This record gives sequence, structure tokens and C-alpha cells, in this order.
Amino acid sequence: MKYIDEFRDGELAQAIGAAIRREVDPERQYNLMEFCGGHTHAIARYGLPDLLPRNVRMIHGPGCPVCVLPIGRINNAIDIASRPNVILCSFGDTLRVPASGQMSLLKAKARGADIRMVYSSLDAVTIAQQNPDKEVVFFGIGFETTTPTTAVAVKKAEALGLPNFSVFCNHVLTPAALDAILSAEDEDASLVHGVVGPAHVSTIIGSKPYDAFTARYRKPLVIAGFEPLDVLLSVRMLIRQLNEGRAEVENEYTRTVTAEGNRKAQAMVEDMFELRPSFEWRGLGEVPWSALQLRERYRQFDAEARFTLERRAVADAKACECGAILRGRKEPKDCKIFGTVCTPENPVGACMVSSEGACAAYYTFGRFTIPIVEANA
Repeated sequence: MKYIDEFRDGELAQAIGAAIRREVDPERQYNLMEFCGGHTHAIARYGLPDLLPRNVRMIHGPGCPVCVLPIGRINNAIDIASRPNVILCSFGDTLRVPASGQMSLLKAKARGADIRMVYSSLDAVTIAQQNPDKEVVFFGIGFETTTPTTAVAVKKAEALGLPNFSVFCNHVLTPAALDAILSAEDEDASLVHGVVGPAHVSTIIGSKPYDAFTARYRKPLVIAGFEPLDVLLSVRMLIRQLNEGRAEVENEYTRTVTAEGNRKAQAMVEDMFELRPSFEWRGLGEVPWSALQLRERYRQFDAEARFTLERRAVADAKACECGAILRGRKEPKDCKIFGTVCTPENPVGACMVSSEGACAAYYTFGRFTIPIVEANA
């Protein structure tokens, strides 16, 4: 299949790994953060750390929208779903994220709440059409990639004149998260030397928004596709920039990402959404101007305006290291309950629930049991 098979060529992967080993400075450490959970899974699935020299370390970032959603917002969703005559529509991963009191949306459904898994935001609009006597709430979640699909659903509901449809909006912004990590007052900022930039997000926003990031922090960023050769090529590009003292935005994923991005999707989002002054992220705390809410014109479709919700921060389970993993401070294997108390069948933290979570990647592909044989520097 074009753009898949040729990007999974084992011999080419070995050749790129050898080129990386030749180019690295043996006296220097290279800490590279892959922002997106899709990259984390590719790295674990294809054993890419085994091809890299010891002084090149891949660090997992906060690029999983389900993982970064704090417990308080899950509690709010359960609150909405538990009210009479309400149908809450959600994507599958979000249903299993642990909330307060050992609850989750899935457990709330088992207790009688009308919670339905959907595959598209438009599925929720259809459910609202079919149930005019119910309040139908779509749990909107994701980075810039999925925000346009929520906008499409609201536009459709407006066109159909559906008074019973609303959105619980939890759409967050990638550049703000990058800024929060690298502007941290502790050693988080010095931990990261370069960034493997997200792919799907960049198809929407383009490569230009990252220019301010590289200029401010003097750290290179390379947008990469999700196949193993994509990731390896982006690592080599980052190492070259660091060796040459450059800090630029480069695009490895040119077959999909452009400088300008998807202008039509951007215009739709700009029309419908505005920035929130602040939003809580799991692991990062309150991050200013890092999330979206519906503009006043569309406020009738805003579930937060329609329902009275309690807003309070809720701490993660004490034994769970999900917050530190999302900041790149720890790896899944550093968590004492990883793979024992916390498994995909019994998740304690969101990083084990989501299909893009770092803990799920490590567990699924056995990176916590198979010794990593590092290549010679």
C-alpha cells in the first residue's frame, strides 16, 4: 500500500539507524520529545529505541487528548449523563477513563445513565433527531484534529433547528501545551532538546504556528508522520539541527502537511470557537489560553451554559504517575503500579486507557518486559 509499506522497510530502518549512530556526538546527550501519542505507539511497536545510540533518548509528551483531560472534567460528564432525560454521546476511549470514587462513564452507564458510544460527532446529531424529548450532549474532545468535526456537528444541529443538542467542549491546543512544558520553572524545560512534532494536528494548523515556539525556546521541531521510517528520519533531522546549532521548524511529513494547513477547517473553527482564558490539563495544571469554547453566537449549543456544573480540580490517584509521564518526567515503567495493579483491563490512570496513551503503548508492545538492547554509540 502506497505510503505505508515503503515506510516500514526493515532494511531502510537499519540504514537510517546506522546513519544516526554515525552523526551523533558521543559526548553529547540528545533528549527528543515526541509530542503525539501516535508517535509513542510507533516507537514502542516497531522497537525504534533499539536502533538508536545510547545518548539519544525518546521522551513521551502530552499528545493524547484523553490522557490530558483532568478528572474534574470526567466528573462533569458523569454529572451530565446522570441527569434525567439526558443522553451523553462519547467516543470509546473516554468511557473508561477513571473519575472520582472509582467511577467512570462506563460504570455510570452500567448504573443506568444513558451513555452511548459514537464513531462520529454527526452520530450524536442523528441521536438528537431521533430523541426530541431528550437532551443529547456530545462529549467533544481532542486537539486541533477533531475540533472541526465538532464544528460540523454544531452547524448541522443549527441547520436542523435542534434545540435538544449541545456539546460539552473539551478541545485543547497543541502549541499551548508545548509552551507549558518548555516554560516550566523546574527542570522540565532543560530536559527536552528537540521535539518530534505532531502529524494529524499539523495537517489542520500547518507548520507555521510552531515558528514562534522554535524562536522563543531555541529548540528544533520536526513534524513527522506515524510510520517507523517517518519517526527515524525526523530523529535524524533533529540531530542534524542540534549538531549544527540550528533551531528551526522542519517538515518530514510533506506528503500530508503544508505550511498553511487546512484553511477551510481553520475558518470553520475560527467562526465557531474562541479561546478560554484558562483550562486545566492533567499533569500540567492550569494552562492559560490552551482550550476552546463556543462563541456567544453558538452558546445555545454549549452544555456548560445549559447545565450547572461544579468546577474543581481533583487530584489523580496517589500511586498513579500519569501526570509525570505526560510531562516527560517519567516513563511508564517508573510507575510502581504499571502492569500490576494498573492494566488495560483495570486502568488506574488515563495513560493506560487511551489507545494513544504511553502506558498502553508500553503494555501492548511489551516494552516493559523485553530488555531493550541498545545499539553502540
